[in-house]
Amino acid sequence: MQEKLPYYMAFPMPSLFGDDKQDKQDMEYLKSMYPNTVKRLLLYVEAECDKLEYEGSMIFDEYPDQLQLHMMCNRIYDSVKAMEQEEQDMMAAEVEAQNHCHNEHGRCRDDRRPLQNEPVRDIIQILLFQEIMNRRCQRRRCRRRYY
Repeated sequence: MQEKLPYYMAFPMPSLFGDDKQDKQDMEYLKSMYPNTVKRLLLYVEAECDKLEYEGSMIFDEYPDQLQLHMMCNRIYDSVKAMEQEEQDMMAAEVEAQNHCHNEHGRCRDDRRPLQNEPVRDIIQILLFQEIMNRRCQRRRCRRRYY
């Protein structure tokens, strides 16, 4: 004769609560494999999204305004550009002080290439949209009701 299974084994329910932690770990692991330049840009994107993560924010609207999203991208790009300029100025001052890194034109060589306008804007835009999507999904999961 067949033994009866307990109720919880007869009708297994998919895990409703453990997937969020695993998804977050997967996302963090994949972000750690981004190229260094993209990692630097991601810091600025996350900082901008942190500023806008509040109740009633435009990033949680059903259809976020495209103009506002593009303005966010421009703000991020401007802050990246300003920080990069500061870093280049500091590096140039260091190299000038050391006075051993000059090329034939008398200008200082820099191993890091400057950010180009359009590709960087595109990457920032992609990172921003991805980050907003992750935060929207996380918010939906947190606000899920089981009744």
